[in-house]
Amino acid sequence: MRKVETMMNVAIQAGKPLSRQNTVVQHEDGVAYIYLHGNKICEVGEDWLKLYDGGWQSNTTKSRLNAILSQFGADGERVYQKDFTWYLQQGSASVPFSSGMILK
Repeated sequence: MRKVETMMNVAIQAGKPLSRQNTVVQHEDGVAYIYLHGNKICEVGEDWLKLYDGGWQSNTTKSRLNAILSQFGADGERVYQKDFTWYLQQGSASVPFSSGMILK
């Protein structure tokens, strides 16, 4: 995990704002909003996550989402790419990634 991703996860957990390099964490009404290059890529609530691609299915977006999933998601959840298509792996099952998908 990249240093900025570790800092991002700490800020999400602590309820603190963060602005480092191209990543921003903001909090409002108990929800953390994570932005990459000004595009929302995730919302983290008390017991849910909402994932976005921010309009860019880049390696950096995928890395940030996977850092968030490693700390706040269920075991085995990750975003991966196969044949230019993004998928969400949940344990042994995979589903096509859809921007705005909600995980509980």
